[in-house]
Amino acid sequence: MSFRVHETAEVSDRALIGEGASIWHQAQVRENAGIGPGCIIGKGVYIGADVQVGANCKVQNYSCVYEGTTLEDGVFVGPEVVFTNDRFPRAINPDGSLKSASDWECVGATVQYGAAVGSRSVVLPGVRIGRWALVGAGSVVTKDVPAHGLVIGNPARQVGWVCQCAHRLNDDLACGECGRRYQRTADGLAILES
Repeated sequence: MSFRVHETAEVSDRALIGEGASIWHQAQVRENAGIGPGCIIGKGVYIGADVQVGANCKVQNYSCVYEGTTLEDGVFVGPEVVFTNDRFPRAINPDGSLKSASDWECVGATVQYGAAVGSRSVVLPGVRIGRWALVGAGSVVTKDVPAHGLVIGNPARQVGWVCQCAHRLNDDLACGECGRRYQRTADGLAILES
């Protein structure tokens, strides 16, 4: 296998690392996590147990991708993004005993093909971020984002649509940068084939 792991990174022997992947300084990849081919895992990134990261993803410095999360192929995660996985977080049970793994339900997020999550965003449990969607920096994503949706804020709200090239679409759902045109679908937008 040909992949790169920095000497300060901690990668479980039970993790699967794809061809050409790079795992940088002080990153941690837990057991049964899958890192796809061509991925770049930045400095200080945490990849939880059983997390699946598709091919050619970039997870930037100090992001936390907790258990239950799935990143499909081509996903960009900016620096210091956090994917949460507990809808009802508590350290203790009502009787004061420390919660154990059996005392909570892990509910991860899914980020679909080509989507991007901006720096210092927080993604709540169970959220689906659609194909090619763009989450603006510092957003708190509390509900699903449609394909090609542009969301910003706390809580994140949709303010428009974006192209595969990440530029904002005009009112006619066309990209002024690359010329791609889109049509509405049940899941958001899809490219209009000519």
